[in-house]
Amino acid sequence: MNDDLAALHARIDRTNELLQRMLAEVAKTPSTHAIFVDAGYLYAAAGRLVAGTEDRRAFDLDAEGLIDALIDRARTVFADSRLLRVYWYDGARRRIHTAEQQTIAELPDVKVRLGNLNANNQQKGVDSLIRTDLESLARHRAISDAALLGGDEDLVSAVEAAQGYGARVHLWGIEAPEGRNQAEPLLWEVDSQRTLDLDFFKPYVSRRAAPAYEATTGRPTREDVRFVGAQIAAKWLVVRGREAMAELLPGHPYLPGSVDQDLLVEAESLLQYSLRGQADLRRSLRDGFWAHLQAQC
Repeated sequence: MNDDLAALHARIDRTNELLQRMLAEVAKTPSTHAIFVDAGYLYAAAGRLVAGTEDRRAFDLDAEGLIDALIDRARTVFADSRLLRVYWYDGARRRIHTAEQQTIAELPDVKVRLGNLNANNQQKGVDSLIRTDLESLARHRAISDAALLGGDEDLVSAVEAAQGYGARVHLWGIEAPEGRNQAEPLLWEVDSQRTLDLDFFKPYVSRRAAPAYEATTGRPTREDVRFVGAQIAAKWLVVRGREAMAELLPGHPYLPGSVDQDLLVEAESLLQYSLRGQADLRRSLRDGFWAHLQAQC
């Protein structure tokens, strides 16, 4: 009997020793955090706060500077933790990076995830991407904390999924000039809330100035528009590559609908002038686009 008790005590001692070793290893493992940015929410809320508009074409966003500022803020909030990376979620037609999104994707410690963009410029599939990443990272213990910059109620399921695996989710919001720009159910679900104010965003958001010719004539010349078309073609070629150009060229002088729409939207943003109903300027825009591509052959 005494031998049995001695053996039991010995097993208990070994178990306690193993538990102490495990706790010691856990204590030495640094906490890890990641930042999740819903770019649609960011552009709309920061644009409204600083530039007075949610229209992306009306203001510039210094994404690199803002991402650095978010990383610095996270270092303050998660003082004893290391950054895994920043996840940047945005929409794009056919999930093809725009020039701006390509630039963001090339930044260190940043991962760009793209949902689709419909005909009304509404993001589709972004919330599900956020949920997938949050849940996967939490399940594999890759993060202990997640800073989520967003406001959509559809993100509630992403928060719940991550919390189910033990991660803490901290909601970061953007100051709203009036009312609220984050869904209440999302506010209820997260582990903590923080609001980034006007002073935080001012250095990184600036309203675009109208081109000089618009102030005098109110309408760009055909040459102005043709030049813009060539500029956009140059960016398009960098992003899409020569294989895409080779597929496009046989269709001259017609552009696929998606390419033509993207060309129009970007041109109006650069010109700060609507080309809707301006058939002659639209032709000049396409001419400039085609001329640049054909010159690369």
